Amino acid sequence: MDRAAAEARVARGGAPLPLPAFTPTQIRLVTVMACVALWEALARTGWFYKGVIPTTASVAVALVGEVARPEFYRHCGITLAEVSVGFVAGGLAGVALGVLFGARRFLWRAAAPYVNAIGSTPKIVFLPILFLLFGVGIESKMAKGALSTFFPVVVSTTAGMLALNPVWLRVGTSFRLTRWQTITKIYLPAMVRPVVTGMRLGLGVGIIGVLVAEIKYANAGLGYLAIQYYTQFDIPRMYAMILIIFTLAVLANVGMTRLTGRFYWDGADAPAETGR
Repeated sequence: MDRAAAEARVARGGAPLPLPAFTPTQIRLVTVMACVALWEALARTGWFYKGVIPTTASVAVALVGEVARPEFYRHCGITLAEVSVGFVAGGLAGVALGVLFGARRFLWRAAAPYVNAIGSTPKIVFLPILFLLFGVGIESKMAKGALSTFFPVVVSTTAGMLALNPVWLRVGTSFRLTRWQTITKIYLPAMVRPVVTGMRLGLGVGIIGVLVAEIKYANAGLGYLAIQYYTQFDIPRMYAMILIIFTLAVLANVGMTRLTGRFYWDGADAPAETGR
C-alpha cells in the first residue's frame, strides 16, 4: 500500500495496514536459504552434465570430510601464512610510501602515472617474474600477496594525505606545535580512516592474489587443493573447498570491518552495522 492510500485509509477512520519489517540478519538468512534452494533445484533438474552441480547434501558431506582431515589444516595454515605475511609487508610498504608521497607532493606527481598504471594492471602478469625471483615455494605467494596489497594501500594513504585540510596545519603552526606534535595531533588522526580503508581493500585483493598464485603453481595451500579437486573431477570436494575459502574471506572482511568501525568518531558515518 502506497503512502497516499494509507493516508486515505487513516482519513476514513481506519488504521493503515502494517508493513512487514525485516532486520538485515533476517534478510541475509532468507537470501542464503533462497540460494540453497535454487542450487538444490538446479542440481535435480538434469539441465547440466552429471556432477557439474552436485546436490547440497553431497557438498555438505564433502565439506565435513574435508575439515576432518588433518592434512587440510596444513594447507590452510600455509595459505593463512602467505596471506598474513603478504598483507603485512604490502600494507606497511604502502602506508610508508603513501605518507612520503603525501608529504612530498612533487614525488607523487612524478610517480602517480606509474602507480596508477601498475595498480590497474592484473597482477597475474607478474607471476612469472615472481617465480623467477622467489622460486615456486611459499615465498613467491607471499610476494604476490604483498604486491596485490600494496597498491590499494598506497593509493588510499596518499589520497588521505593530499586531502588533509590545510587549515589544520595552519592551526598547528599558530600553536607552535613541534614536528612530532604535528604528526601525532594532526596527521595521524586524519589518516586513520584512509589507511584502514586501504588496508581493508588490500586484504581482499591480497587474498585473491595468493589464491591465484596457488592455483597457477603450487604444491600446497587452499587454492592448490581446489584446483586439484577440479582436475580430478571431484566436484563436491571442489565446491566444498570454494565454500571454505569464501567463509575464511568473509571472516577476514568482517574482522577488518569491525576494525574500521573502531576508528570512526562519528557514529553516523561508521560502516559498522547497528542491527536495525
